[in-house]
Amino acid sequence: MTTATAVNEQKLMEFVFKSVGDFGAMLNGSLAVIGDKLGLYRAMAGAGPITPGELADSTGTVERYVREWLCAQAAAGYVAYAGDDRFELPVENAIALTDESSPACVIGGFELMLAAVRSTDRMVTAFRTGAGVGWHEHHKDLFEGCERFFRPGYHAHLTAEWIPAMDGVEERLRTGIRVADVGCGLGASTVLLAGAYPASTFVGTDYHDESISSARERAAAGGVGNRTRFEVGRAKELSGTYDLICLFDSLHDMGDPAGVLGHLRESLDPAGSVLLVEPYAGNAIADNLNPVGAVYYGASTLLCTPNSLSQEVGAALGAQAGESRLRAVAESAGFTRFDRIAETPFNMVFQLRP
Repeated sequence: MTTATAVNEQKLMEFVFKSVGDFGAMLNGSLAVIGDKLGLYRAMAGAGPITPGELADSTGTVERYVREWLCAQAAAGYVAYAGDDRFELPVENAIALTDESSPACVIGGFELMLAAVRSTDRMVTAFRTGAGVGWHEHHKDLFEGCERFFRPGYHAHLTAEWIPAMDGVEERLRTGIRVADVGCGLGASTVLLAGAYPASTFVGTDYHDESISSARERAAAGGVGNRTRFEVGRAKELSGTYDLICLFDSLHDMGDPAGVLGHLRESLDPAGSVLLVEPYAGNAIADNLNPVGAVYYGASTLLCTPNSLSQEVGAALGAQAGESRLRAVAESAGFTRFDRIAETPFNMVFQLRP
């Protein structure tokens, strides 16, 4: 016999309205990507109050669609309704939505998250079978969106804070050493490091061949193509010896992170280091029940965990592994020094040494 549980009507309605807010957030993710791809945000930035017709004319779009998009954006708080059929993009919102040189820029996150949710049907099947879903199996916007999401943080912190915080690394970079960027994606971190330290040479590796092709193009466009090399390959296939090996938000995605770190330790010069950058997380689930944790747990469910499960071992650390689990993996791989050297609201940064 079941016992009826009293329902708190206020809490019920609070949850209903929270869900309605999430409906709007899901839809707004698509609208933000539309605004980015069509240049609507960029056209509004600094333009002052503008009518739907004026915005449509300046972007080569259709006024009726633009009008509805603006109303939805105003209801979501992304643009402001200025009255008299005019809408304005506040300067602060413009920075977050258009200025990809700012660490506050979030526009790439929308492209990344929308690409992730496009795999919903595939994930329903994966939940039932336990099969993995590889990074390469997702929508093509995932690769660019991921780079655009993380790149502003790398630009703001990598050479200004993270490298200087490493013991004995920055001076060697300035003198000239060999560096590997493992799981480099489209090469944002590799190109950034190569531009900052012209005496050093860089190798970027990733198993996704289309990302590597893009990385080569970006290195050439950035003027560092002569000191960078990009190779298609998995982390355990890295060859050569390096003074610095970097993993930017990639270790937790790998099927065998301990095996990878073990291979990278053997690829290090005895005086070398690993720079490990991972999503910010506490060690306990309760530590991560916040907006950042919601994003990372969600992305981990749709992207990181299934990617790891698609590979050998399938350790599935997840994007919220936390420092204690990462330290245990590093120690099992033979590293004797594991130091937390920096953090941001979105990342933890560690220096590993043999």
